[in-house]
Amino acid sequence: MDKIIKIGLAILFFICLLDMPYGYFQLVRFLALIGFGFLAYQANQQGKQTEMIIYGALALLFQPFFKIALGRELWNVVDVIVGIGLLISIFTKPKKTLS
Repeated sequence: MDKIIKIGLAILFFICLLDMPYGYFQLVRFLALIGFGFLAYQANQQGKQTEMIIYGALALLFQPFFKIALGRELWNVVDVIVGIGLLISIFTKPKKTLS
């Protein structure tokens, strides 16, 4: 389920680079809040505190209620970085720690 959410969010973020109506961006923010909230919850359940903090911060960044005005260009950069990060996180395996 995590992979589907990550791929879906990445696709939504890449579509944000196109000339879309404002309603699309509101929808993306709402879906990102839900998706990152779920990913943060899953990371917390698995004991992955760093991932939980990252997904929680992304949920706060993209939440639609108190908008963060970064400007179109900076939001595009954020969308690309987060989209690429989500795709990379699908294919990387977590490092095993020695106890």
